[in-house]
Order: sequence, then structure tokens, then C-alpha cells
Amino acid sequence: MAKALTRADLGVWLINLDRDKDRLAGMTAQLDAMGLPYTRFPAIYGKDHAAELSKRVDAAAYARNMGRAILPGDMGCYVSHLTVWETFVASAHKVALILEDDVVFHDDFLESLDIALAGAAHWDMLRFNCIRSKLPIKQGKLANYSINAYVGPSTGTATYLLSKSVCQRLLPNLWPQTRAFDHELNRFFHHDFRQLGLEPFSSHVDDGGVSAITGTGFADVHKFKWYRRLPHYRLKAANYVRRAWWLARKGRLWPRDGQME
Repeated sequence: MAKALTRADLGVWLINLDRDKDRLAGMTAQLDAMGLPYTRFPAIYGKDHAAELSKRVDAAAYARNMGRAILPGDMGCYVSHLTVWETFVASAHKVALILEDDVVFHDDFLESLDIALAGAAHWDMLRFNCIRSKLPIKQGKLANYSINAYVGPSTGTATYLLSKSVCQRLLPNLWPQTRAFDHELNRFFHHDFRQLGLEPFSSHVDDGGVSAITGTGFADVHKFKWYRRLPHYRLKAANYVRRAWWLARKGRLWPRDGQME
């Protein structure tokens, strides 16, 4: 069983666009107040690098899998996270806390972080918030928190812990890009790793409705007509089955309420 970890083992990376100085100031104030040192990663702005980034994308697969064409912001987000992963692998840290710059930390965030690190044997990637977290299945408890797997989609990558071993193993297998980054990670059944959530979540996201990926109020997102989205709908339905089957094979499909050791 993996050794319990502490904040001494932790590297913290904050993904932030150069232009988003107000977001950086807000995140810095929160992290400083918690005493969490971090390294800022200058996020890659997709619109400025679209031609270069598109060489690492299977655009047809993305359209089929997501039901819409890929946006420059999707590419920038994907490569920003994976570049942080590469930096993490090259570092001396045993675990990474990776943050986007629109996170609001709750009063119990540090408590939940310490508990999660102490229980590092039980997860490979652990989220502290989600955009969606459908059909949770409790895997057990760490103190007053539940560690949950999800049969439905669990999306959003604003605040998550990542183990070095799974980071090293997954990195070579994540190109070309065929999905949004969080949707790719939601294929834990394909990549064979424990993607879980710590609930109740100790942070949330507030981007003010303005996103460098999808535009203001999702204005840049243009979904295909319903009949062109049929492959996407079939895939979404099949993924429920694939997630449930993976959890069943690992003995994780039935809820557990006991404390994890």
C-alpha cells in the first residue's frame, strides 16, 4: 500500500493566462492566506497557437466524440494541463495539486487536502470540485469525507490531486487529442486508473460566465444538428456501461460506508 503523504510531498501548479491578471491576484490572495506556495504556469492561449496545436488533434474524432468542432480554447486547455503534467513528472514532488484560476476555496479546503494526502493509497486522481458528478458510488470514508466513484460523467479539472505514477503512465497515451481534457480523463475505464471525488466538495468554480475556452456565456460553442450528434449520444450512453463495468471488475460498483485505512 502506498505511503501516506503530506504537504511536504506536494507541488502546486496554477494554470493562468497572462492576460488574466485579476484572476491571478484573486488566486494568489487565497493561496497565500492558506500558506500554500505555488508555481504559476502561463496557460497557452489557443487562439494564438491554433495552427500549431491543431497538428496534435484528430479533428474528426473530436467532432464525433464531442458533437461539435474543436475550439482553439479546447486545444489550449488540453496542452496546458499536459504541459503541467510533464513539469510535475520532471520534479521531485510525489503528488501534484493542479489548479485553474477560477477556483473559490471553502473554509475546509486545507483540512480536506491534508486528509486526501494522508489517504493517497486510495486514489490516483482526486477532484475537490466537479462541473458534473453524476451517479456517485461511495468507495468509503476518509474522516468526514466520502471518496466517490462515478458511473455518470464527472467533469471539470479546476482543482485536482494527481499521483506521479499515474501521470507518468498516462502521458504517452493522451495524444492525439480526441476529446476535451476532462472528458478524456473521464475514460478511466480505458486508461485504467482510479479517478475519484472527495465529497462534500471543498471548493467550487466561479468564472463569472467568462471562459477562454467557450467564450462569454458559451457563445463560442456551436453544437451540431441533432442528427450529426448521434455518434456522440451513442458514445455517452456506452460510457455509462463502460464505467459501470470497470467499477464492477474492480469490486467498486457497490457502495461502501466504512472508514478507509
